[in-house]
Amino acid sequence: MKYKKLGKSGIKVSEIGFGAWTIGLDWWGKKIEEDEAKRMLKKAYDLGINFFETADMYGKGKSEKLIGEVFKGMRDEIVISSKYGYDFSNAEQIGHAELPQQFDQKFTEKALQATLERLQTNYIDSFGMHNPKLDQIRNNEPFETFDKLIQEGKMKTAQVALGPAIGWTQEGLEAMDRENVSSVQTVYNILEQTPGNELIEKASQQNVGILVRVPDASGILTGKVKAETVIPSNDHRKDRKMEWRQEALKKVEQFRPIAERNGLTITEFAIKFILSKKAIASVLPTVVSEEEIESFAAISDGNYINSSDMKEIAELYNTWAPYELKATPQAN
Repeated sequence: MKYKKLGKSGIKVSEIGFGAWTIGLDWWGKKIEEDEAKRMLKKAYDLGINFFETADMYGKGKSEKLIGEVFKGMRDEIVISSKYGYDFSNAEQIGHAELPQQFDQKFTEKALQATLERLQTNYIDSFGMHNPKLDQIRNNEPFETFDKLIQEGKMKTAQVALGPAIGWTQEGLEAMDRENVSSVQTVYNILEQTPGNELIEKASQQNVGILVRVPDASGILTGKVKAETVIPSNDHRKDRKMEWRQEALKKVEQFRPIAERNGLTITEFAIKFILSKKAIASVLPTVVSEEEIESFAAISDGNYINSSDMKEIAELYNTWAPYELKATPQAN
């Protein structure tokens, strides 16, 4: 396992991280029982993964609790990142439906304290805003609160996670101007490089680490999802319509010759493409088993895609039609 710096924080994180939302929710076609979730966390650690990325709303704290239980007494051996902002106390979590958000000082401090208690720790390495919109990024209060919490030793650095869907370009760009933000999380994969390429460029200039989620394009790049795959209504991937999947699979075939001359499967190629980009701090594949953790961890071997092949990938991507991006309405 190779390690990279989490932007200006200097914290070293494994370039393959553990995105812990699947152990708190059953939105990926499989409900993971607690015993299996704990085995998955332990397997990740044994394979060199030291970066565990979660959020308080993943199962209303369940994901954080599991991490806290598994790594109790091992706090200095792992890096934990979590997010807040959704007021889920009296709400039911249903798919992509967003809940009310709060980022004021009182809510921020209360959310962090609850996260620390669930994690059984007195500090968190990275704590940040979960899917904030532009007006929240432009509001000084949450960032001033982060400064206060950093001074108190309750958190080391801040992050901003963009979403829930792909896009939020201006939100990400402006978040990087915040001095205490050392990482920005976004959807990014070889099929969906917009707005990631623009965010990566600024991140390189601002010494901000990019955290990548959905690196496998919701299963297209691992072969788990085909055009004809029937996706259950409670599966996060249901929003990937058949037409999109058909087009995505055609694009995969355009990349296949590059992957094959590098001796890589499409999955390996897709992850190494991301890891070959500057400013990428960690890739967070969606995993639902120990076997999947093993396969993704093995991709981190220090071998990256050469510059000529990366240029060819960029040229190919630029021939494709653009797609719709989400954004705060006032940013349009």
